[in-house]
Amino acid sequence: MRGAGHQAAAGGPDDALILHVVGLDVQEQVEVPVGDPVTVLAHLARVVAAAPPDEPLPVRLCRACVEVLGADGGAVTLASTTTERLTLATSNGVSAQLEDLQDVLGEGPGQQAYEEGRVVVTQVDGLLDDAFPLFAHLADDLTGPLTVWAFPLHPGGPTFGVITVYRRTGELAHSLEDAQLLADAIGAALLDDTGPDGSLPFASWSDRARVHQATGMVVAQLGVTTQDALALLRAHAFASTTTVDAIAADVTGRRLTFAHTSTGLASTDGTETDTLGGAT
Repeated sequence: MRGAGHQAAAGGPDDALILHVVGLDVQEQVEVPVGDPVTVLAHLARVVAAAPPDEPLPVRLCRACVEVLGADGGAVTLASTTTERLTLATSNGVSAQLEDLQDVLGEGPGQQAYEEGRVVVTQVDGLLDDAFPLFAHLADDLTGPLTVWAFPLHPGGPTFGVITVYRRTGELAHSLEDAQLLADAIGAALLDDTGPDGSLPFASWSDRARVHQATGMVVAQLGVTTQDALALLRAHAFASTTTVDAIAADVTGRRLTFAHTSTGLASTDGTETDTLGGAT
């Protein structure tokens, strides 16, 4: 295992990413540029819309993150180094094994990402590493060679959890910068009215009539549950550094839709958007 515990430079492919447009009668492949936050969030919206509605929100968001990043698996964990550490969702058995191993050993990339509030990239390849010696040895025995990326959840505040993803070979489909944006957007979607530190970063959002109306419109556009629709509004508000009220105003004012297009967002005249609410 090499490179454990270091902060990696942003990477990922430079060419166009082939995204599968889900939720349509016939799946299409369209080329969209990598490195565009709107592309990342639009893909997130499509995957959440296509997920089984009876699954818990953390599970849907975890699986969506794995698909958007082109990973082989992933997990969402809260309070990653405290006695209250809780794994909310894992996408498969390997992800569950990696989380259980970190929980038992008290070390690993997810725990370091939580403690230091930064991305941690770890290669599990059978080689000893001083940062996580036990994790290095046992993870290789359990899972074989792979690369683990751990992204802290800290949407505008203290880190309260970690999203961990892995791939057997190759890089993620997006840069680390865009992957961190995705992690924080998912973090914003997961937060309840009361934040983990007792603050109210998203207090009263669900009490605003305009947000209720916008949530209903997103439900109609994507066919998702109200919980998922509100989560998507929160994620887009965070990613565009604005408020949920502002996003809701754009939705109710029909300046922004979550309709299925090649990028996942469109203006009301059907033209695709390159920014939230901006038609091309």
